[in-house]
Amino acid sequence: MTRQSKHLNFATIYRQLGTTFNDTGLLQQALTHTSYANENKRESMPHNERLEFLGDAVLDLIISDYLFRRYPDLPEGELTKARATIVCEPTLAARAGEINLGDYLRLGRGEASSGGRDRISILADTFEAIIGAIYLDQGFPAASQFVLTRLHDDLSSVERGEYTKDHKTLLQEIAQRGGDAKIVYEVTAEIGPDHDKVFEVAVIVNTDRLGNGSGKSKKEAEQQAARQALQHYNLTDD
Repeated sequence: MTRQSKHLNFATIYRQLGTTFNDTGLLQQALTHTSYANENKRESMPHNERLEFLGDAVLDLIISDYLFRRYPDLPEGELTKARATIVCEPTLAARAGEINLGDYLRLGRGEASSGGRDRISILADTFEAIIGAIYLDQGFPAASQFVLTRLHDDLSSVERGEYTKDHKTLLQEIAQRGGDAKIVYEVTAEIGPDHDKVFEVAVIVNTDRLGNGSGKSKKEAEQQAARQALQHYNLTDD
């Protein structure tokens, strides 16, 4: 059954995003896929590709600035590698999933029926479009706060040196060699008090549960689950 778009309740989506909009039209545009705009030309609703273009550039600057200031001793090559680990489709799609952007996407009928609300490329592009919309609506500081809040765990992985072994990106590349594989990371348990919590995560590729992982953050648990899943392809990055 095709998953339908939820009605855009601004109060609800504001809670998900952690911000509000002065121009709600920008938010609507960020959530409008080209397939919807093409099928509903009478509405004259612009799609989100231009906002995605802008958001991509703003995101790069935010992450580059953060890494440059936070790690003054990292050489250019390591900074580039760390940024690439964070600013990649799997990471951005996962963060989009955490705030349920797929539920509010306006998709064309064909795109919706083929699983577009869960498609990694669409979710990542929408996340970037949201960044672009926040930047236009409220300026760079607000966009920076949104990005650094949503990507906090991913940025913490740089401090732990995990960016040198990005199992999630490798799994994405391997799984999609045969097509547009759907990869989902599902939190199966949260153990312990808030100040010392352990997350358990399963990774599902299409319909197959291929790995499990645990860690002090969702990011760490996802990496461990992806590392185990890579063994299914007889490949790790060690």
